[in-house]
Amino acid sequence: MRGSVLPWILFAVPVSVGACNTPPPVEEPEVRPWEWTEAEWRAPIEAVRAGRRLAPSEWPGGNRVAVALSFDFDNETVSLRDNNTSASVLSRGQYGSRAGLPRVLNLLRKYEIPASFFIPAVSALLYQEDVAEIVADGHEIGVHGWIHERNSLIPGDAERELIERATDTLTELTGTRPVGLRTPSWDYSPNTLQIVRDLGFLYDSSLMADDWPYEIVANGEPTGVVELPVEWILDDAPYFGFSRYSALRPHSTPDDVLSIWKAEFDMAHAEGGMFLLTMHPHVIGHRSRIAMLERLIEHMGAAGGVWYATHEEVARYALENSGGPD
Repeated sequence: MRGSVLPWILFAVPVSVGACNTPPPVEEPEVRPWEWTEAEWRAPIEAVRAGRRLAPSEWPGGNRVAVALSFDFDNETVSLRDNNTSASVLSRGQYGSRAGLPRVLNLLRKYEIPASFFIPAVSALLYQEDVAEIVADGHEIGVHGWIHERNSLIPGDAERELIERATDTLTELTGTRPVGLRTPSWDYSPNTLQIVRDLGFLYDSSLMADDWPYEIVANGEPTGVVELPVEWILDDAPYFGFSRYSALRPHSTPDDVLSIWKAEFDMAHAEGGMFLLTMHPHVIGHRSRIAMLERLIEHMGAAGGVWYATHEEVARYALENSGGPD
């Protein structure tokens, strides 16, 4: 696999061999969004929509709030996806395995917290011992694409094949078929939801229509698929991400991020809702940041009434005990 090129990455460019005096084709004028008919602007809205809110009146054990910590174990896959094979860039991904993941797992062990790890299959193949350790600690493994591909930029049949292959790979490595999907970069193509339904996933965690779990609706039809919504302000990458050749530079201190996440948790606790964090071992695993995460865990523990659960556990409980606010 190493050094191979996935077939869908290569695109042939047709070359015209007609006479040089052949007039160029006349392009049809593009219909601009403000010229769409009502049917045209409604279609993308109705394709994937938030349906009924899955809001239990209380969480297991009479707890007040569900806390779902998740870690996307991307490592080198984002760079590989972009065909960036610089040793310097790839080494930042390897940090996620060598330094970041041990700190994350040690912290979870210290506070006896279950978590969910969404892993691109290529990353899982590169770090099979890490995957085994995550599973041995009792954490959930979820699908996160093959090589962190961008679903909206690849053909639908390629997207389906990659999700199927990733699911089969994680099943083989862990002995358990994943029940949840988080699309790479939270990217949804027009085909993604149908693939999720066809493959029988219990839940998705890529959309942002609520703070509570909800059922996804497709063109007005309830799908039975639970959405555990994400949000960029509850993701470590926007605060701490860095790109050498772009304007993306870390500008937030760990204390700044802690204040935001504490405020989000406090409101989730007050509402009796869900608090879901998305993190990455190669990002949150740096020393100052893992120390910040521990302070957040201590803050949540002091509040009391916290049910720490995997995404699968939250999805199943919410689906089976839905109620509360609409």
